[in-house]
Amino acid sequence: MTSNTSEPTSATSPEQPELKRVLGPGLLLLFIVGDILGAGVYAVTGRLAGQVGGIAWLPFLVAFAVATLTAYSYLELVTKYPQAAGAALYAHKAFGVHFVTFLVAFTVICSGITSASTSANLLANNLLLGLNEISDSVPTTPGWAMFVALVFMVLLAAINLRGVGESVKFNVILTLVEMTALAIVIAIGFTVMAKGDGDFDRITVFESPSDKGLFMAVTVATAIAFFSMVGFEDSVNMVEETKDPQRIFPRMMLTGLGISVVIYILVAISVVIVIPAGQIATPTNADAGILIDVVKLGAPDLPIDSIFPFLTVFAVANTALINMLMASRLLYGMSRQGVLPPVLGRVLRGRRTPYAAIAFTTLLSLALIVAVVELRDAKLGDAGEGTEVTVISALSGTTALLLLAVFSVVNVACLILRRDPTPSGGFRAPTVVPILGAVSCLYLLGPWARLEPDQVQYPIAGAMLLLGIVLWAITRLFYKPEGGQFSDIEHMDIDPTDDPR
Repeated sequence: MTSNTSEPTSATSPEQPELKRVLGPGLLLLFIVGDILGAGVYAVTGRLAGQVGGIAWLPFLVAFAVATLTAYSYLELVTKYPQAAGAALYAHKAFGVHFVTFLVAFTVICSGITSASTSANLLANNLLLGLNEISDSVPTTPGWAMFVALVFMVLLAAINLRGVGESVKFNVILTLVEMTALAIVIAIGFTVMAKGDGDFDRITVFESPSDKGLFMAVTVATAIAFFSMVGFEDSVNMVEETKDPQRIFPRMMLTGLGISVVIYILVAISVVIVIPAGQIATPTNADAGILIDVVKLGAPDLPIDSIFPFLTVFAVANTALINMLMASRLLYGMSRQGVLPPVLGRVLRGRRTPYAAIAFTTLLSLALIVAVVELRDAKLGDAGEGTEVTVISALSGTTALLLLAVFSVVNVACLILRRDPTPSGGFRAPTVVPILGAVSCLYLLGPWARLEPDQVQYPIAGAMLLLGIVLWAITRLFYKPEGGQFSDIEHMDIDPTDDPR
């Protein structure tokens, strides 16, 4: 989900040479695993346990199955069209309608903003919890969490304006930090079980605070869990920098998905083993703090609980930064393509960063955080314990909602683009796979896959897309783009690790 800050020239022209193919199987696998892990596991594990009890691992498994179906479609398309424009490119080739292409691209932008806003709230909650361990005088109220989240988004904008040149090796380091934090949780869970202090039988116990049966409760929990599985689609933007992508990409993407879901399942099992059943079934468990609770309860004699929140902050901050980089660059690219007002394509002279797009996406994220807090408080009454949970669930759920819509389009595009021949050695999914992928994604988009409080995700997503449509209409009415809209969609996107300076 990344976009280009360069001129829309041909990928093979002297002005825009081909990207260097530096990613072998190992680096690509670590990139995919790190991108999937991100903030998702910290955001949703507690809420899953609150919805289905001890079988919290099952929604992760079902979400993995749905994501894998869509991954097959992405693999077929990325080996057929090895350019780094992702879902927008596939929609453009399949439907050839500029508005549909715009809508897919802007939906991806919105998903990046909502994901970064989720990460900002997670970071705020965990940072305050960590600081509170050091000093009891540090407040952890919802108001302070919102303030820290807003300050963090402004800080991200400042970093974004300066220009960020993250290398793939740096992503490897971040991935190792993320995996270390999750390994701590897994180790504590199984240590507690080995000592006889935990109850392994809990992992088969279904408990739900709602009146839904097993199937519908798991459906709701799967829609929540899907936020943790998104990220694998980002890797398609690395195809032009991967050695022998037709051979390497399918194997590494599917392996990365498999590794991630195993980690998620082990984390969910550890949570269930360590936290007593009465507490884990309570829906007011803080999403941001559930893994910290595992560390506190499972290893009370070790100083890990004072370090762990800061490990999670590091991982979550990187996720948010990549999301905002993607959103601002894609917005910039759409402006340069004449799809959005040209003012959004303005670049800071000294740093050569897209300051107008950065300002727009940052303001939208700030407004989103405040609006969601106000909206959720209006539904829940006075702010109190668990307010952060509802803010995080609204934002993470909106991210999943937006990307489920994008994935539905990608699966349908995969079927339509069967009219184009598959290149020699290209990946081809069985026909039933994209059909099942589209049906499952569309099913999880429905209101039956959300609890009543989570219905707020629809107006949030709708309002953001409506804003994009208004900007698109203004552009059509008052500006005449040269060469037509999305005239060079194949080369609109780039790798987020490139330094835009």
